[in-house]
Amino acid sequence: MHIDKAEIIAVLRSRGLNARADWVDRELPGLVDTHKNAALLHTLGVDPAAISPAQVASQPG
Repeated sequence: MHIDKAEIIAVLRSRGLNARADWVDRELPGLVDTHKNAALLHTLGVDPAAISPAQVASQPG
């Protein structure tokens, strides 16, 4: 599952964690793979289940 980086940033800013939000904005891609980044999301205190999944367009093969 992927979630939009903007959603993670919004969660962090709502908690007053602006420095962490800025870091996420600089370091993570626009769509964040929740499986690949599970440990980071846990460290940030972000529950991916509480964020709506991003719609990922399938790429033509």
